[in-house]
Parts: sequence; C-alpha cells; structure tokens
Amino acid sequence: MDFSLNPERRAMVDSVRQLAQGEFKADGLKYMDGSFPWKNIRKLADLGVLGMSVPEEYGGLGLPVFDTALILEEIAKTCYVTAMAVLGEAGVQTRVIATYAPPSIKERILPRVVTGDCILAVCMTEPHAGTDVANYRTNTVVKSDRLVLNGTKTLISRAPEAGMFVIFTRVNGAPGREGIGCVLLEPGTKGFEVTGTYHTMGGENLHEVQFNDCELPLENLVIREDGFRKLLTAFNTQRCLNPSISLGLAEGAFDEAVKYVKERQIFGKAIGDFQGIRWKFADMFRSIEGARGLLYRACASANPFPDPFLSAIAKITCNETAINVTSEAIQVHGGYGFTDEYLVSRLYRGARYGTLGGGATETLKDLIGKRVLAEGDAPDGIMALLG
Repeated sequence: MDFSLNPERRAMVDSVRQLAQGEFKADGLKYMDGSFPWKNIRKLADLGVLGMSVPEEYGGLGLPVFDTALILEEIAKTCYVTAMAVLGEAGVQTRVIATYAPPSIKERILPRVVTGDCILAVCMTEPHAGTDVANYRTNTVVKSDRLVLNGTKTLISRAPEAGMFVIFTRVNGAPGREGIGCVLLEPGTKGFEVTGTYHTMGGENLHEVQFNDCELPLENLVIREDGFRKLLTAFNTQRCLNPSISLGLAEGAFDEAVKYVKERQIFGKAIGDFQGIRWKFADMFRSIEGARGLLYRACASANPFPDPFLSAIAKITCNETAINVTSEAIQVHGGYGFTDEYLVSRLYRGARYGTLGGGATETLKDLIGKRVLAEGDAPDGIMALLG
C-alpha cells in the first residue's frame, strides 16, 4: 500500500509537527486542570487543521482518513488534551453533519467548525448504557412542527465550549437499535443543562448533560431511520482516529525516553549503554511500528469509511501499545517519570483513555472473534480475512 502524501499534505503535517513540538509541548502541563486549550485550537484553525473532515464546499479540506490520522498523531505526541479537542472537530460528529444534515445546517455550522468558532460535542453514552446502544433511553418525539427531546447523556467532552451537540437518541420511542436516530441541539436551548463535571486522569473534563422537553426545529433531526447502522459507519472513522492519538502518545513517550537515556548518567555511563535498557527500546520500537502498520492499513481502507474489521484490530493494538510504551517510558525515567512536570507522565495518563472510548476493547475483541470464527476456515486461511 502507498502511504505517501502529496507535497501539500506533507507540508501541513510538517507544520503541525513544528507547532506541536515548539509550542504545545511547552504548554501541556497547564491544561491538566481541565482547561480547554483555546490557544492551541486557534493556532490549528489558522493552519486549516480543524477543517480536516469538512468538505471543501464548506471551506474545509475534506481530507482522507489517513491524512487526518497523521495530523492527530503529531498533536498527540505533545499534548493529549489538545489532540482530544481536535478529535472533536475531525471525528464522528463532524462527519455526521457533513454526511446527513440538510444543506441549511451544513452551511450554518461547518464553516464555523473550520474557523474554530463552533466546537462540536457528540452525545452517546448514558448513565446506564454506553456500548449498549439498544438500551438508550434518551428520546425525541417528532411532532408536526417541532421535535421534543428528553433524556440524559454522560461523559461528554467539551460540553461547556460546544456550539452544537450531536445527540444520538431514540426517535418516537421506537425500540432496539433500529429506533436510534440523531438530532442536533444548540446551547441555550430551553430545557438544556450541563449538570455535572468529571475531571479525568488525562487532564480534560467530561460532563453530564440533561434535556428536559427541549424543543428543536424539525430540520435538526438529521438521522431518523437506520440510525444505528449509519452511526457505526461514521464511527469506524473514530476507530482510526482514536488509535492515531494512541500511536502519537506512544511515539511521544518513546522520543522522550530516548533523549533521557542518552543524557542521564549512572555508574559512570549513559543509561542507554546498558543492555537491559536497550532491549526495552527494541520492544517499544517493535510495538510502535507494528501498531503503525495496522493503523495505516485500516485508514487506507476508508471508502469513505474504514473497514470495521481492520479498524477494530488497529484500535485495540494501538490502544494497548500506548499503555505499554508510555509505561515503559516512565520506567526508564525513574522517579522523574512519575512527576507531572515530565511529559511521559502526562502521555501515560492520556493513553489510558484509548481502550475505553470509541468502542471498548472487549467489545471489539468480540467483533473480531466472531468474524474469525465465521470465516476462519476459508480456503485461503486467515489472511483472506485481511483482504
């Protein structure tokens, strides 16, 4: 497969790398208290990065999944909080609007996403249901002239900053997965309230939001039928972008560890001169490069959304690689690695999110296992599953 970029895209990735290494890295500690990284977002908007998933006709770049993943990877090397903020503009919520919203909403919202003036928040998880979409209780009643939304969503990123909420909801109380649709809600809507805040170990805040008889225009019902399938197709992109952040966290921690062991002296020589330490780096490097190959392959499968089987494999691998590599990076830093002032500590804390969001590891392993058992006896063997 060809993973090369044209000169224009390569220049953008390089620009993001320089910005992240030059500015985001130095400022990362201050966002560990839950502050939203507006300064970084504005700088990325100036580069056009926030329009990665916005079609060109609305002022965006309309980048392929692969290009988008590379950019998130560079940001995550230096600041998990900023990477997650950008994921909100490049991820499933933007793609839902770009794919399913009526033109009037696209024209009103998407150009503001590009400029950083409209932060998007996706609302999926409920207090009693995360992966179990079929048991969502949030419901939208479709009336002759309006929509009426009721329910609660939790663990929502960017709720206080959001200019639009993309909410997956039951429609007219229809049961099961087939009853899931999607509505849009703007902050300030009567009956909408942010009711709780949870500070995460990664530094960002998550929130609980409530909808109490929120009345919305009919055009805000962007998905009414077959919502679960449409959600999953859009979400397969998330299963490439989430692991791109994990890959970036692992790479960032690896780079920091390499620098440290070359400079740190013990028993009269650099830590990196000890065989046991070199073996750690060999294992970390193997893990990163293996995860990179799987992720890039999954990204390359997008047409327009990535293959669900490949993206599930890539996500699990990158998520677990990030946890392992960042942990080892802390180990080679010794006690310094346990302090917030060292980047490896912050990268480790961010890495722990990967296996939880965008499809839990256990759910994706079940998906993979079902596919393997269903088709694993094909004449060409297991490799036939991978295309």
